[in-house]
Amino acid sequence: MAPPLKIAASRPRRSLLFVPGLRPELIGKAAAAGPDLVCVDLEDAVAPDRKDEGRAATFAALRDVGPIKAELLVRINGLPTPAGLKDLTALVECATPPAGIMIPKTKAAAEIRVLDEIVSAAPALVGLKFHVIIEANDGLADAIDIARASPRVAALLFGAVDMSADLRCQNAWEPLLYARSRVVHAAAAAGVDVLDVPWLDLNDEAGLAREANAAAALGFGGKASIHPKQLAAIHAAFTPSTQAVERAQRVVAAYEASDSGLVVIDGKLIELPVVRAMYRLLAGVAAQGSVS
Repeated sequence: MAPPLKIAASRPRRSLLFVPGLRPELIGKAAAAGPDLVCVDLEDAVAPDRKDEGRAATFAALRDVGPIKAELLVRINGLPTPAGLKDLTALVECATPPAGIMIPKTKAAAEIRVLDEIVSAAPALVGLKFHVIIEANDGLADAIDIARASPRVAALLFGAVDMSADLRCQNAWEPLLYARSRVVHAAAAAGVDVLDVPWLDLNDEAGLAREANAAAALGFGGKASIHPKQLAAIHAAFTPSTQAVERAQRVVAAYEASDSGLVVIDGKLIELPVVRAMYRLLAGVAAQGSVS
């Protein structure tokens, strides 16, 4: 009999809900809506002249956040900026840090390695994870090295708005298909999660469902959101169907019962990479159940 394959599954990261950095008191409400991650945004959601206010409010709120099921992140400002350096200082000095930080506009793996060295010197940040946004042309070119730059990198996120500006293309699915695929490739190469950009039209639920399903088919494991009402469509797209789970169970059972490691289901040969994918699917479903 073939031994079970060992597949390490991270916690679920199907959905991410943003909270404005000036309204961190909404963390609990956002978490109650049921996303896998909640991210307090100090970058795009805070005007330049209110960065200090947003930072102070957010890091003060972290002291008072009770237990929540969602993975809590803070999106800092870009590291080469004064606001980003202030965010990093506040993080290092924080006694009650978030589970992770979202790092925007990353252009090179060296940025992640330096950041790793800085936070590793702070005992309170021992478990801090990096969620890295690939939204710049240079970052797209260096995506695999960025994903592998630190064991703290837990996920890559694709940023369509800035990426389309950098690539001088339309912010639409087909013009950005290559860029999306390259980010999925990098995440798979490094063995980290990968989330797609939020759908910005709150009134176009059909468009959200269409893009979420397309992202899932491309290899993304989740999608960010800007409103709780988007979560249902996102979870539907990134949660395996009952039929998919049952097929994965059949493949795994057949593999483990096989003396040769060869698997034949419904007359079709199932090769080892597909078997691994079935183990990964089942590990993800188990992880979803563990936090539901």
